[in-house]
Amino acid sequence: MGVYERVARPTLFRLGGGDAEAAHEWTLRRLAALSGRPTLLAALRRRYAVAAPRTVFGVSFANPVGLAAGVDKNGLALPAWPALGFGFVEVGTVTRHAQPGNDRPRLFRLPASEAVINRMGFNNAGASALAQRLAATSLPLRGAGGRPVPLGVSLGKSKVTPLEEAAGDYVASLKELRGYADYVAVNVSSPNTPGLRSLQDRSHLAEILGELAANADGVPILVKIAPDLTEPAIGEVLEVCGEHGVAGVIATNTTLARDGLAASDAARAAEAGGLSGRPLTGRAREVVAFVHRESGGRLPIVGVGGVLDPDDATRLFDAGASLVQLYTGFIYRGPGLARAIARAAR
Repeated sequence: MGVYERVARPTLFRLGGGDAEAAHEWTLRRLAALSGRPTLLAALRRRYAVAAPRTVFGVSFANPVGLAAGVDKNGLALPAWPALGFGFVEVGTVTRHAQPGNDRPRLFRLPASEAVINRMGFNNAGASALAQRLAATSLPLRGAGGRPVPLGVSLGKSKVTPLEEAAGDYVASLKELRGYADYVAVNVSSPNTPGLRSLQDRSHLAEILGELAANADGVPILVKIAPDLTEPAIGEVLEVCGEHGVAGVIATNTTLARDGLAASDAARAAEAGGLSGRPLTGRAREVVAFVHRESGGRLPIVGVGGVLDPDDATRLFDAGASLVQLYTGFIYRGPGLARAIARAAR
């Protein structure tokens, strides 16, 4: 075990009386403050940043290890993530309308299983607020150069927007943020917004992707899929993606299944929400491999789900992923994980 796991993680897990969201918020505030300290950022870069460049869907990545959506929804600590070794950052999920998300508590750790359950509900300040923050931080516009790493933006449907108006909701967010996004991820697979996963059905998804493609202004569009879809359902999603020129797939979101949990986590397992972490490792790899086979290896894949060590990432790369993302692995392993995976990927 490293210093993070021996010292920092136990301290973080005790914050707020063990409230996982309180620890998340505390960490994000510290990283946001760190973002204004260029000397400290430079020191962190020397320790954690690893160059392992690759180009995927026309975007040049510093290394293939990204920060997944959900960690920094509102882009509060953007300069800190590259300094901690991430080769790209995905903010959001952001919605057209600001929304508080579901009632707290809504984030739960399952330590024995190295897992997390969340039912956050797309809590965020809204697309317009994110665009204003990106402008205020002087982030160069897409294509202008000068960015430390690429920026992805995960788009979701506002809870107040009816399903039949979903396409317009996504497009409104895209128009606010397309000038800053190196790619956008269409989140139609979170289990925590009522009815959202039905947007993976052919008719809904085709309408959303058609409208987004017409308004993308050259921004690559990716679709994030659920691990709970059957192979025929994933195949149908891929057909729709092909029809609308989607640049890639993010596989996978969190799962509603509760397989592979330790007995000591049984009480937490009853909590509603999406499960991430070690229990998802195998299923994420299966979905990545299926997408790779089904698309003939032509569709770039971002693998995410249960990546807690370099071997997990290597297996995703071997299954067909071009890039990987971390969330729960970052919680349990700390910033050294991104560095270790990037080194292994060189």
